[in-house]
Amino acid sequence: MTDSPLARWERHNGVVLAVASLLYLASYAIRVLGHGLPNVVRDLCLAVTFAAWAVFLVDYAVRLRLSGQRLHRFLRTHWLDTVVLLLPLLRPVRIVQAYETVQRHHDQPRLALHARVITYAGVSVTLLGFAGSLALYQQEHAAPGADIVTYGDSVWFTCTTLSTVGYGDLAPVTPLGRLVSVGVMACGLALLGAVTGTFSSWLLQVFAREGERPPESSESSSGASRHDGD
Repeated sequence: MTDSPLARWERHNGVVLAVASLLYLASYAIRVLGHGLPNVVRDLCLAVTFAAWAVFLVDYAVRLRLSGQRLHRFLRTHWLDTVVLLLPLLRPVRIVQAYETVQRHHDQPRLALHARVITYAGVSVTLLGFAGSLALYQQEHAAPGADIVTYGDSVWFTCTTLSTVGYGDLAPVTPLGRLVSVGVMACGLALLGAVTGTFSSWLLQVFAREGERPPESSESSSGASRHDGD
């Protein structure tokens, strides 16, 4: 394990970023779904949202400083971090990394690779689906001629899109709603590919181990033949 300043920073701030991601998602959800809440509650949620985003910004700036790279090179090698900073609704996936951070900090054994990929994909699709349904509902529910007018409609559309089923019974009508839908489609395809590839790799390893194992029936029959000959 490397012990550079950047590695130490990333090793010790995972839980903080995960908590900030949860707070960001929770405050955003309350603002989107809490139509009848008092203004003071909505303003408090907005303050929490900006505070959480400030934590993300500080983390990005510190990692840029500790990397020792120029800005253009850092943007090229950490483009996903830049996208997540500009689209904070993708940030709750950081919660997935909290388990890894805690386990490494305490030198505890982690799950096997295949189990980790499937677990992380499941958690990621849940968080991304929730964030995507919130963003879609916020853009669509009040639009003229909208199909997605309730949060239940938004959840249904997000689930069918993430699962790559796409019944077509609901469709976004606003430009931002369609942009969110494209992102949900891309995430669904990527996560489905990751899970499918990992499961296929695990099956191949199982079959390979079974192929290397000598068949017990042949061994027992040959042993019995030798015994009869004696």
